[in-house]
Amino acid sequence: MATWNSRGLRGSTLEDLINRTNEKYRENGLALIQKVPTPITPINIDKESRHITLAYFDQKSTVDYIGAVQGIPVCFDAKECAVDTFSLQNIHEHQVTFMEDFEKQGGVAFFLIYYTGRNLMYYLPFAHLKFFWDRAQQGGRKSFRYEELNPNYFLPQKHGVLVPYLDMIQKDLDDRT
Repeated sequence: MATWNSRGLRGSTLEDLINRTNEKYRENGLALIQKVPTPITPINIDKESRHITLAYFDQKSTVDYIGAVQGIPVCFDAKECAVDTFSLQNIHEHQVTFMEDFEKQGGVAFFLIYYTGRNLMYYLPFAHLKFFWDRAQQGGRKSFRYEELNPNYFLPQKHGVLVPYLDMIQKDLDDRT
């Protein structure tokens, strides 16, 4: 497992890195993935700067990103984790339901998790998340440990691509057959 190039993460958020990766994938004709905006209702707007200073969420958001990769519908969510135990409280039931329905329609759903303490990125296929989710629903652990992850789904360092998740989508599809 390669450690992540920490120089690339300095001064950027995970979302910024994914957005830049998505732009590169689009420019190269590999994928069209868009950030899903979270719907809000503004309460206060600064009249001078015209910036929203207070707002509330209209509805529950489903996933962070949605689009298509070479004709395959794709949706995913991005999470950061500072420790080796990922709490399932970071994932909401409506997200799991949406992703499950998305996969039933022939799409690929997954999570990208950045383990900040280890400086590693991980592709969590929906089927793996569902295993952890169902275990928690049945009274088991309400989290999953780093040691429980499949080492084949850590994202490799790839020159020119900040968050190279496309290869993992192919691996996810291959592992389903």
